[in-house]
Amino acid sequence: MQKHLPTFHTYSIKDLELLSNIKAHTLRIWEQRYGILQPNRTDTNIRTYSDADLRHLLNVSMLNQHGFKISHIASMSKEEIEEQVRGITEELELQDDQVTMLVIAMLDLDEDAFCKVLDEVKAKKTFEAMVIELLYPFMEKVGNLWTTGSVSPVQEHFVSNIIRHKLISEIVQTPRVVRNASPKFLLFTPENELHEIALLFYYYLLKVRQYDVVYIGINIPLYDLVTVFEHHQPEYIVSSFTVHPNKDKIKTYLDSLSGHFPKSSILLSGYQIRNYRQELPVNVKKIENVTEFIHLIQKS
Repeated sequence: MQKHLPTFHTYSIKDLELLSNIKAHTLRIWEQRYGILQPNRTDTNIRTYSDADLRHLLNVSMLNQHGFKISHIASMSKEEIEEQVRGITEELELQDDQVTMLVIAMLDLDEDAFCKVLDEVKAKKTFEAMVIELLYPFMEKVGNLWTTGSVSPVQEHFVSNIIRHKLISEIVQTPRVVRNASPKFLLFTPENELHEIALLFYYYLLKVRQYDVVYIGINIPLYDLVTVFEHHQPEYIVSSFTVHPNKDKIKTYLDSLSGHFPKSSILLSGYQIRNYRQELPVNVKKIENVTEFIHLIQKS
């Protein structure tokens, strides 16, 4: 039976291009020549697409990437397309396919399907490799859409909670063993910053490598951070700025961090810091990606 999905959001053709890796020009051809999608249009004749449209396109794209001609796919019903996709996904091996299935599970709000992909990959790789090779590409694919509001908060919260619980489970199962002469790391997010997935993964990476880690969580006012710092005196302060502080406040906040903790190395990642173009304070370092973070801590 064809699944009728709730519509949480509408997408532009550029959103579909980003999520499906199919160029907008090709999408228009598929619409006009094969009727693959039938978008709604605004009063100004701009195409808009629903969650169901995006899900259908992802299924079509997967079949096309596995050798099905678009003309043949166009002759199939949606039920037939989904049946073929289920056959392909029984033995997912390609990263692009796995990411696509995570996106589809997000659109369906299907926790079982989302976790099934993660568990199948984890059975073949380490947890660390699964996060870096699968979850990070998935989050990168949809992350810009979350930031710009092109993906519904319902969908964002749904997948974020699943990923968060997976990370916490691994952290809890990892024994706290601190190696000799380990530097101390203090992890937090700033006031009003509620996104902690990146920070939780940093926590896991540090804990599994037997570093001394103090994780104080999200939404921490600066005065509380100062109090914790005075007690622990960490050599490193680590944070991730996804939404806060925003571009109008980030310079002032960075100057405050540097001024309060001049003897610590401050390691920062996230959307806001990646897009910060001004010169950083001398003890603040921008972390571009998780691989860079791993290389840096291994030298500590």
